[in-house]
This record gives sequence, C-alpha cells and structure tokens, in this order.
Amino acid sequence: MDQTEIAALVSVLILLVLVGIIITLVTVFVRRKNKLLREQKDAQEAFETELSETQIEIREETLRNISWELHDNIGQLMTLAKIQVQLAKEKPETIDEASETIGKGINELRALSKLINPEALKSLNLREAIRLEMERFNRIGFINANYSVVGLPFSIGSKKEIIVFRILQEFFSNTIKHSKATHLDVVLIYTENELLITAKDNGVGFSDEKDFSGIGIKNMRNRAKVIDAEFSISSEPKVGTMLRMLCKE
Repeated sequence: MDQTEIAALVSVLILLVLVGIIITLVTVFVRRKNKLLREQKDAQEAFETELSETQIEIREETLRNISWELHDNIGQLMTLAKIQVQLAKEKPETIDEASETIGKGINELRALSKLINPEALKSLNLREAIRLEMERFNRIGFINANYSVVGLPFSIGSKKEIIVFRILQEFFSNTIKHSKATHLDVVLIYTENELLITAKDNGVGFSDEKDFSGIGIKNMRNRAKVIDAEFSISSEPKVGTMLRMLCKE
C-alpha cells in the first residue's frame, strides 16, 4: 500500500470519525431539546392546573367571606336597626341612631357587592385586590390592616397575580384565624423589573418545625415555585410572622 492509499484511508477514517461525532452531537442536542420541550410543557400544564385550582379556591374563599358578612355583620346591623326603629316609637329622638345604623348596613352592602360581581373581580389587578382585602379587615374590625405601595407599579402578568393573591390570601387567613394578631402590614415594593411583597403580623408566632412544614405553608411554597417566585416565611414566638416574596416581571 503506497502513501497515496494510506493518506486516502486516513482521510476516510477521519471523515467517518467526524461524521460519528457530528451524529452523536446532533443526537444529544435533539434529546436535550426534546427533554427541555417536555419539561416546558409539563411546567406549563402544572401552571395552568395550579391557576385553575387557585381561581376555584379564591371564589370559594370569597363566597365564605360573603356568607360570613351577610350573616354576622350585615345581619347584626339590620337586627340592631330593627330594634332601634321599635324603640323610636316610644323615643322618637332615637330615630337618628336607627338611620345611622341602616346607613352603615347600606355601605356594607355596597362594599360587598364588589366581591359578588365576578366581572369586577376579573378586572381587578393585584394591588386593588389586596386593597379590598385590607379595607374589609378594617371595616369589619378583624384586625388593624395597613397597606402601602412603593415605586412605580407594573403588572407581573394577570395569571401570576392571581396565584400571588391566593398565597397572600392564605397568609391573611392564618393571621386572622390563628395568630391572635392586632396588626397586619402589607407592602408592595416595585423596582425596575421585580416586585417584592412583604406581609407581617404581630401575632403569637411559632418556632416549631412542624408549623413551618404544615400544609398551608407547603401550599404557599409550591405556588410560589410554580411562578418562579422567591418565597420565605419567618416567625418568632410572641413577635409575629412575616412572609417575603420576590416576583419577576
């Protein structure tokens, strides 16, 4: 075999090796691309599932709130107004008290109507939804709720905002039902392309590891993960509990 043939053979071998390497690289690339597409599809499906479940839970929570307000709050106002009107038959000067009570009931119904109207709820952004919750807490006397917005507001996406609101709603529910807190402070801080949300109460707090791994906090963590938000919750006995969530635009 002369040098020409050897050179040709080496060239063919090199070409075959290069072709093999290229085929291997293409195969690896295609597999990784397909894996990434599957992961993206799974993530999107998980997001849509979480979004659907979250919307249902928000509606259920809203209906519970409406039921409670109608029965315990507005119902009590109307009962009081009825008693005051009956007393006014003997003491006409007390009719103003009855009128004031009825006026409070009308204002409560107007506020409640915002929650009953599904179209109004759909048009709410995150800031407005939180504001309504804070106003409701203060109006009913659940807790002294403070709410502030820092920076220039923007939307992180309507679907993400629904999930963020449900996370906060769950935190609020725990604060109202279990923390024995008297104050709740919520702050939304908008920077160039990030939204930092903090919610803090002055309740009894907790330090038990079981409390940090409870179903409620797990739900909040999982939902934050679905929207790629950084989530943390800290608590100290007799000091309170604080939620921190960082969302990107």
